[in-house]
Amino acid sequence: MNLKYTMSGFIYISPEDDCHETVDAMLATDYSGEFCIAEGFDPIFTAKLMEAGFLVMSINIAENEGDPYYIMLPKLHLVRSALFFDNLHIKKSVKRLLSRYELKADVEFDRIIGCCVEKHGSDWLTPPLVDCIKKIRRNAKINRSSADITSVSACLEFPDSGFLTPAPYPYPASFALYRGEKLTAGEFGIIYGNVYTSYSGFYEEDNAGTVQLILAAQYLKEHGFSFFDMGMPLDYKTDLGAVDISPQEFVRLFRGEE
Repeated sequence: MNLKYTMSGFIYISPEDDCHETVDAMLATDYSGEFCIAEGFDPIFTAKLMEAGFLVMSINIAENEGDPYYIMLPKLHLVRSALFFDNLHIKKSVKRLLSRYELKADVEFDRIIGCCVEKHGSDWLTPPLVDCIKKIRRNAKINRSSADITSVSACLEFPDSGFLTPAPYPYPASFALYRGEKLTAGEFGIIYGNVYTSYSGFYEEDNAGTVQLILAAQYLKEHGFSFFDMGMPLDYKTDLGAVDISPQEFVRLFRGEE
């Protein structure tokens, strides 16, 4: 495959491209960057980027703040943080807190993604990307229920499920952590195959974010996932037992190759 580049040296991906072949070509050519540039916010095309292993981000490149111009930035990390469940490490100081909380899967998705934007801003989680992710989720719900994937209104029949399993198509999902009736932490990400990729999260009280990640990892293990893709390496992820892997190793594991 012949890769296409922008004037600034970024790989450009269009809806006509095979996203899996693009990833293979990036790895074969030792592309030195993490970000590519992609066209538009079409849900079907964006889902194909997710299927190929990209973490899809966005940015406003307009010079005039009153007239935003958003582009998509598919990211293939040069180093990926992966939590293999047998490596999960729970500190004693946190273990005693686990019973205070309840984790619920795939509930309050819109609220949780809204909380992530409120906490961290919309620098990369831009309005058109949020809208695109929500459309992918609605379409996936329709597809899962054997309804017409082009009928967005049909998704109103399918509320949050409260249950997550591996999926053969990209499915935006969420985890919510409660102490009593209070939402204390949460995150959203993308399920594809046997992998859950975390996109963003938030917490409202000390240690709640750590508890949410631990309980989410335990949930994923119990429900047939192969590993927890945590994206960019950070110290708190390493403290939980996550390890750094190369993009080549990530793609191999993400595709389920032996």
